[in-house]
Amino acid sequence: MASPPLLQTHALCGSRGGRALWQGLSLQVQPQDCRWLRGANGSGKTTLLRTLAGLRSPESGRVERGALRYLGHAPGVPDALTPAEHLAFAAQWQGSSASSDAQKQALQRWCGKAWARRPARSLSQGQRRRAALAVLALPQPVGTVWLLDEPFDALDDEGVSLLCAQMQAHADAGGAVLFTCHSQALAERVRRGEDLVLG
Repeated sequence: MASPPLLQTHALCGSRGGRALWQGLSLQVQPQDCRWLRGANGSGKTTLLRTLAGLRSPESGRVERGALRYLGHAPGVPDALTPAEHLAFAAQWQGSSASSDAQKQALQRWCGKAWARRPARSLSQGQRRRAALAVLALPQPVGTVWLLDEPFDALDDEGVSLLCAQMQAHADAGGAVLFTCHSQALAERVRRGEDLVLG
């Protein structure tokens, strides 16, 4: 018997600036999926991810979702916070202990000791991206869907390898990932399941 989808849409329609982006979109994200959301610039990939995350309303249709983690294209780490402080805030918001071993391990895995306690304003774009991605290593419910908008941007080779391993491990554990990526070579390292193509 097939597992129920972790996220699905029904006849979803979206637009931006009065222009229709996608109409009648029905999709299912299953456990262990790691699906590449692709399409030309302006096809509505970011708009769709934000709609799936509940950050904007569709024109029509509906989304059925369970546990989610959404990371936008911008790293989203406030200038005044250090990676350690940002992770502590995220852990508290997600219901995890700010001093838990899991949080310390996430920080150790993703953020170098030399800069984990420096304000984000002083970090490179790659370091800020890694600080944002560390949130994915915090404890979360089984079957969580990750919605990741260009998560590989600004990462060096080590960061790319870390992210690929984490995405694959998350899917192996029964979660799912829907991600955008401009590089087919990078997408092919992690994708499993049918691509979702817009436009």
